Amino acid sequence: MRNREPPSRRRQSKARHPGVVGGGISPFVLIKGAGEMASAVAWRLYMANMRRICMLELDRPLCVRRRVSYCVALEAGETSVEGVAARAARNRREIAAAWRSGTIAVVRTTDWERLRGAAPDVVVDAILAKHNTGTRSVDAPLVIALGPGFSAGVDCHMVIETNRGHDLGRIILAGPAAPDTGRPGEIAGYAAERVLRSPATGQFVSGHEIGQRIRKGETVGRVGQAPVVAPLDGMLRGLIASGTEVRPGLKVGDIDPRGRTEYCDSISDKARAIAGAVLEGVLRHVNRPHAPARC
Repeated sequence: MRNREPPSRRRQSKARHPGVVGGGISPFVLIKGAGEMASAVAWRLYMANMRRICMLELDRPLCVRRRVSYCVALEAGETSVEGVAARAARNRREIAAAWRSGTIAVVRTTDWERLRGAAPDVVVDAILAKHNTGTRSVDAPLVIALGPGFSAGVDCHMVIETNRGHDLGRIILAGPAAPDTGRPGEIAGYAAERVLRSPATGQFVSGHEIGQRIRKGETVGRVGQAPVVAPLDGMLRGLIASGTEVRPGLKVGDIDPRGRTEYCDSISDKARAIAGAVLEGVLRHVNRPHAPARC
């Protein structure tokens, strides 16, 4: 049967967005950070069939929820979160190889800085440093930033609200997110108590593992001679890698009083909500209608 579609419509259907690959929308997404929130974003985009994802991370990651963080790939070579794999890459060839194999690429920030001419369609700042570490709205056609420290319309195009509550996951198109409260989200009636923080400057050392049950008063690790003591009973949902250099007040562990070991290997409700907002933001950008909708 002959194609009776009008010529103008046929021409429009052949005009592809730069991020369209193999008939689907797959922009080149660069995610700054490969910790818990950044990994949830990467996972969500991947599950929406966006398969050109590259993540940047420090040489010595500071993530706590390592069993749901793609930064682990930098040391292990490869890791997975809820069935979606990522592998370490050092250059363009290895990034492309990761994508061809259906995995997310994770690159050390120092290696990325040596790559010239890489032009992502989307940049997501998921470092969660509570301040801008160098992201600019000119870094890509779409720049999304998570949490406080950014202003939509100034240094990025969209800010995602990360503060728990009514506005969690809201896309902000003008202005900043809510200020950092400094108070962790409450789980089973506990908030600040469930977070383990470094008591000193030095190297954090621990023989404990994520998923291990601990008791109130138990020493979970040490920074030099200073102990890191559990303030409540529960399960270690997260723990910074032993041997990491830390500073006073840095988060080094996360106790879950619910004691559900399966939570160690699954994306949290907060991370899933934030990641969903990023997915919406990307689709708003790449899936813009070219003409008014018609019945």
